[in-house]
Amino acid sequence: MTVVGHRLLLAAALAGLVHAGFSLYWALGGGWLLDTVGAWAVDLQRTEPLAAGAALTAVALAKAAGAVLPWLATRGRAPWPRLWRGLAWPGSVVLVLYGGLNTVVSCLVLAGAIRPDGGYDRAAMVGHAFLWDPLFLVWGALLLAGLVTTRTRGRTRGRTSGAPGSEAGTDPS
Repeated sequence: MTVVGHRLLLAAALAGLVHAGFSLYWALGGGWLLDTVGAWAVDLQRTEPLAAGAALTAVALAKAAGAVLPWLATRGRAPWPRLWRGLAWPGSVVLVLYGGLNTVVSCLVLAGAIRPDGGYDRAAMVGHAFLWDPLFLVWGALLLAGLVTTRTRGRTRGRTSGAPGSEAGTDPS
C-alpha cells in the first residue's frame, strides 16, 4: 500500500463528503446553491419539505458511505474491506463517466452548441457545468486512482502483505 494511494483515497473521501454535506444541508432546509441543482429541487423543498428532507438525508448518507468506506476499508478500519473495495471500483467508474459526461454536456448547452427543446434552467446548468458534475468527476477520478495505487499484486495463497485490513490469502481489491 502506498502513502500516495491513501492520500488519493482520503482526497476522494473529502470530495464525496462535500457532496454529502450539501445534500444534508439541503435536507435540513438550507437553500444556498439549491437552485444550481435545478428549479425542481427548490420547488420540492418548498412544497414537500418532509419528503425532500427524507430523500436528501438518504442521499447524503449514501454519498457519505460511498466517500468514506473505501478509505476506511483500505486502512483496515471497516468491516468487510473486500466488499467495500469491490463496490468502489464500479462506483468510481460511474462517478467518472457521470460527472465527465454531464460536465461536457452542460458546458455545450451553455456554449449554445446544444439547444434543448423548451430551453433550460440556466442556474442549474451552470451548477452542473462548473460545480456538481465536475465534483463527481474529481471524486471518481481520485477514488479510481486511489484504488489502483492501493491494489495488492502478486500475493499467493496463505501469505499476507502485512497491509492494514488484509487477510492471509485474500486480495482486498
